[in-house]
Amino acid sequence: MLLQGKKAIVTGGSRGIGREIVLKFLENGATVWFFDLMEGDSMAEYQALAKKHGGKAVFKAVNVTDEEAVNAAVDEMVKEEGQIDILVNNAGITKDGLLMRMSTKDWDDVLTINLKSAFLLCRAVIRPMIRQKGGSIINMASIVGIMGNPGQFNYCASKAGMIGATKSLAREVGSKNIRVNAIAPGFIVSPMTDKLNDEQKKVMYDQIPVARFGEPSEVAKVCVFLASDLASYVSGEEIKVAGGLGM
Repeated sequence: MLLQGKKAIVTGGSRGIGREIVLKFLENGATVWFFDLMEGDSMAEYQALAKKHGGKAVFKAVNVTDEEAVNAAVDEMVKEEGQIDILVNNAGITKDGLLMRMSTKDWDDVLTINLKSAFLLCRAVIRPMIRQKGGSIINMASIVGIMGNPGQFNYCASKAGMIGATKSLAREVGSKNIRVNAIAPGFIVSPMTDKLNDEQKKVMYDQIPVARFGEPSEVAKVCVFLASDLASYVSGEEIKVAGGLGM
């Protein structure tokens, strides 16, 4: 129950890593508002966990690239819950392809959804976090934002940008008792990685020292740590959850 009484926003909380983050937060006593375009299939499970552990699960249909929608949803959450302790910027997409064939739209879509959304959400929560004199922001980066990866010029740029933004914001708000960190997952089994073909998967697998792919729950556990008071002196970091990939 590391997050008992904490109020959190998780973007992209309907499936994959986001779903596991919501589950682990609820298991640890948090109230979670998850922002996504669709509710997904897990609401009954979320509600049962919330009831069991004393929190609450709330779905908000939010386009996280829409400034007005983001501001309205955050304002509603803070008004309803009285505070915002945790923000997890997890929403993201891929539109892979070699640079010479990548369309401007594919570049714009990935940078907008992966990076602009984090900018909008961070900006929206900073004022209430400053007023309440504390908070934890967790940005979902990627190991390829550190290493690079052929065919992912747009995605790698967005995730490298997420790491740079994390460090910048950590310096801006550290004195306000607001911690800002990034998680850089490696190859995690999810709907996003399911799109890769067998050859792409083998290339990644052969580089992983622990000789297996990761599970979404393993990322979510690190997220719980960073959101909790156990990480009270951890800020401005990018923490790899990659089985040794990228060391």
